Amino acid sequence: MTNKYSTDQERYDFVSSQHGGYWRHDFIDHNYLYNLYFPPEDFFAHITKQIKQLVLNYPIAQSDLAGLVGKLINQPAKHLVVGNGAAELIKIIAGLGRKLIVPVPSFNEYANAMPAGDVVEFALEAPSFQLDVDKFAAEAIRCKAGLAVVVSPNNPTSLLVPKVELVRLLKKLADHDCMLIVDESFIDFAKECDQETLATELDKHPNLAIFKSMSKAYGICGIRIGYMLTANHDFATKVRQGLHIWNINGFAEEFLRLSPQYEPEFKASCNKVMADRDHFHELLQTIPGMTVYRPDANYIFCRLPDHAASGPEIAEKLFIKHNIYLKHCQGKTMPESDRYLRIASRTQEENKKLVEALRDVIGPEGT
Repeated sequence: MTNKYSTDQERYDFVSSQHGGYWRHDFIDHNYLYNLYFPPEDFFAHITKQIKQLVLNYPIAQSDLAGLVGKLINQPAKHLVVGNGAAELIKIIAGLGRKLIVPVPSFNEYANAMPAGDVVEFALEAPSFQLDVDKFAAEAIRCKAGLAVVVSPNNPTSLLVPKVELVRLLKKLADHDCMLIVDESFIDFAKECDQETLATELDKHPNLAIFKSMSKAYGICGIRIGYMLTANHDFATKVRQGLHIWNINGFAEEFLRLSPQYEPEFKASCNKVMADRDHFHELLQTIPGMTVYRPDANYIFCRLPDHAASGPEIAEKLFIKHNIYLKHCQGKTMPESDRYLRIASRTQEENKKLVEALRDVIGPEGT
């Protein structure tokens, strides 16, 4: 504990009010969702050598940035808009004057960024939390939504919507002036991700846009890169118009320049994340009474045993007693939100410690 706090309770209250900077507070972070095994050390060595030039000089602007991302993901630059994280792009589409529909629970920023009255929340039914494409499309058409958002794999549920279902959804929305935004920020951690991504469908569906935060898969939360991928020229132009001329800093530019040479390391890191996550899933299932959803991303969605305390209470106890921080789902738009946790997978050793700590704070049935 640093001298800044009189008690661990004060420390927890402060940390739980923050949106980052966790590394300054010396705890195990099972909240934020990123790849622990990338970038490689060689990247950091290069950045260290170039830091003076990166600080002193202007970075490149949008068209060249799109070319760098396009080289990395094998897509034409004309299909790309590069943002200061996906959050910048989300904020821009929220200002386009279109009504937005999003399944909930989901990543809150899509709903939070919209003007009051312009967002429709479509409830995913417990206990499966699977998206019913037919019902979702019908509601989008009924409320005259101009934007429909599907996060796949979803946050917090870690569940993938199969590509075949999303293609069906695209077709249902095509004649209703509704863009489907598929957020694929976590798809690199899904099995068969190359077959499940919609990036191969762009030219077939002008009402498709893919959003991706690179922070998650590439482990670069601090340098803020996200992108939108679409073959819809008019929609891309409207989003580009919302960007500042230098919206991406030099560190992000340098990452994009270097990242293609690290493709083998990137693939290996994602495989390592998936192996750790699958082992973690098995461990969590050993906690009596815990409902553990099979994950498609690098985090796991769980319902606490009925005898356990609430999610917020469990999260607080974990931090104060075991110095572990995780995400409870109270406040998410879902029934009994205070009974659910979203737990980021870390190393196998850290995941094992988390399970042992959870057993301790949950306690046996009847306590």
